[in-house]
Amino acid sequence: MFRLWGKIWKDNHLLQDMVFEDDSNDTRTHKIFRGLEKICYDFDLSNPIWLEKTIAEFKRHDKTRFYQDNFIEEIPFDYLEIQVIEED
Repeated sequence: MFRLWGKIWKDNHLLQDMVFEDDSNDTRTHKIFRGLEKICYDFDLSNPIWLEKTIAEFKRHDKTRFYQDNFIEEIPFDYLEIQVIEED
């Protein structure tokens, strides 16, 4: 089972969170992108842009934050955080 936890933070308060689960035999990268897309859909957000800093942080910690710089539209929160919490 693959699980990706998505959280929206504002002023150090957790506003929303959800866990995306995937049982497929797909690649880890596809699961991450599918999970981020589902999380953004459920939170009614546009998909963020993966910047070099975002990619490096995710590779190092299996966790990253998407700030205003990662979004085209204005966001009403400080950042969206995703974290891998379980892998096959």
